[in-house]
Amino acid sequence: MEKICSTMIRHTWDRTAWQTARETHQQRVQFWINDRVERSLRNEKHPVYDFLFEYYTFRPSHLGRFSPGMGVLIQGVPAESLDWSTYYQPVDGGIAITADTFPVKRLPLVRWGVRFLEQTLERPPVWHCFGLHEWAMVYRAMKGRHEQVPLRLSSDEIARLVEENQLCCTHFDAYRFFTPEAKPLNRMQLNRLSLNDYDQPGCIHVNMDLYKWAFHLAPFISSELIADAFELAVAAREVDMRASPYDLKQFGFEPICIETKAGREEYVRNQRMISERGIPVRRRLLEAYRYIERGVTALTSQLSIQGATVFSTSINS
Repeated sequence: MEKICSTMIRHTWDRTAWQTARETHQQRVQFWINDRVERSLRNEKHPVYDFLFEYYTFRPSHLGRFSPGMGVLIQGVPAESLDWSTYYQPVDGGIAITADTFPVKRLPLVRWGVRFLEQTLERPPVWHCFGLHEWAMVYRAMKGRHEQVPLRLSSDEIARLVEENQLCCTHFDAYRFFTPEAKPLNRMQLNRLSLNDYDQPGCIHVNMDLYKWAFHLAPFISSELIADAFELAVAAREVDMRASPYDLKQFGFEPICIETKAGREEYVRNQRMISERGIPVRRRLLEAYRYIERGVTALTSQLSIQGATVFSTSINS
């Protein structure tokens, strides 16, 4: 097989470096993989952690796979020993994941992701939503979304809290689960087309969604970055549900009682902590998306020029 030019190689790993990185990754995520698989076998639901594998569709087995990401030359390791082996190509001195195996049809997603990550990084954070999105999802509803978990407050108390505190959710994928009665109470009427207009770095869900942006481009995004985003999503989800109207004490979670002044202050402290933790993850994701965009764009431009040259030669001959 013809070897690919190594101009886009950023790092070189020998077998030891690859093994160490792979084992480190698997140790980080193995608890979460085992926990999910074992609960699934018992048909046991978890109102906090199931979300990380059901709303986010990255399989536990895929989370356990290891990739150094695009542009890392691996030496002394046969392709059949690698996870995501079909994405590797021969490069001078070894093998690597390169732009050559990136699905070109996904390039618009990469470009959209670059713009989205840039805008949410630059936009000022909002600190006064108090996690009321989970309350708006059960506002004036006959039952909660997590039927196996009791609510901490009565329906009337939940409704009163929602009505006394203006809803200001900026994240469509939370807003779309509001009850029909709650949606008109939100300061912004969101839709799928307004994603780039309102998402901001203080939002718990926007920080949780960094995990989605990471695994969407696996294995071209490094597994280390995917694991960082996953751990951030776990922490964000815990805060999200602790601030909800559900009683999660049986699962080991003390509530953040946003119906009180002290509880709202506690929520903002946690919200700020998640947001600050998300900044370096978002920046690294943006760098990875830009790198992939440059590599794939350069490759497609080169192929277009070559194709035009071949076409011109065939016409003139």
